[in-house]
Amino acid sequence: MNALHKLGWIGGLAGVALCAASVAARLAGNFWLGGFQTGTLLQGGIAAMVFGCFCFLAVLMERR
Repeated sequence: MNALHKLGWIGGLAGVALCAASVAARLAGNFWLGGFQTGTLLQGGIAAMVFGCFCFLAVLMERR
């Protein structure tokens, strides 16, 4: 497993965790979590998942 593949997994898992934490905080009625708005954390989680997808896409293109 090369570094780009590992980076894709790390980015994807971090993004899912960040999205889940922000959604859970918002459903609990909190608008802020750790000094950040929950919407900002959700966007950061989505960005991390997209980064992971791009890493996986790069890995697939290398294998061609």
